[in-house]
Amino acid sequence: MLKSACQEQLLPGDTLQKKWAFAQDAGYDAIELRSAGDFRFRDRLPELKQAHADGVVMPTVCVEMLHFFAAFDDDLRRDALEQLKSQLSVAAEIGALGVQTPASYGMFSRRLPPFEPPRTEEQDREVLLAGLSELGEHARREGVTLYLEPLNRYEDHMVNRLDQAAELIRTVGLDSVRIGIDSYHMNIEEADPAASILAAAPYIGHAQVSDSNRFQPGAGHLDWPAWLGALHSIGYEGYLAVECRLTGDPVAAVRSIPAFLRRSGA
Repeated sequence: MLKSACQEQLLPGDTLQKKWAFAQDAGYDAIELRSAGDFRFRDRLPELKQAHADGVVMPTVCVEMLHFFAAFDDDLRRDALEQLKSQLSVAAEIGALGVQTPASYGMFSRRLPPFEPPRTEEQDREVLLAGLSELGEHARREGVTLYLEPLNRYEDHMVNRLDQAAELIRTVGLDSVRIGIDSYHMNIEEADPAASILAAAPYIGHAQVSDSNRFQPGAGHLDWPAWLGALHSIGYEGYLAVECRLTGDPVAAVRSIPAFLRRSGA
């Protein structure tokens, strides 16, 4: 049975300990943290260490910043790299497995005007490989993993599909860099999401879940038995981290997800 986690902002409670009590009662196995920019995640270290000491299970971190490691601007790119390295170090201090990040978010889309980004594809690739190598080496030293998340074509113009992420990771050649898959983005970009999981199996390290409309699993049309079946087929033993919007009563919606995933094959 696959383990489920819920991102912290979706859980009721004003402390991680209270959120964890709700999460356990609802059937979750862990909490996925969110790491904000401006080194605010590092500033949370005392809170996170206390939660870890109190038994809160926090295996993964989802990056939440305004710019990322493949930004067009050199200063923003360097800032994102330093913040990500800090977040990887914090993750290591609380015994987490790793940190999930896209290459960029909302920076450019080839599907919207002006259609042509300010960098060539070759320049994009150089930036991606340099950033993944630097972050991957830092993750390796810290004993954690960097999970590269492909985003849909409207949110990123560089890494949209699992095969693109896998090719970059093969080139970087570090076990500390893996793919963080997301069911919502895959629903848009992958012609056959289950087949994509099977093809990228050696490189998949983490999984985030929401339905086809970005609401909670069960609120859209995603083929969950096929998607979860593919993860079972590749022997995935990580978490299914819920990253979604909520429709209906938010507390009831969050509470419903673990049972839905179990019924669907998790």
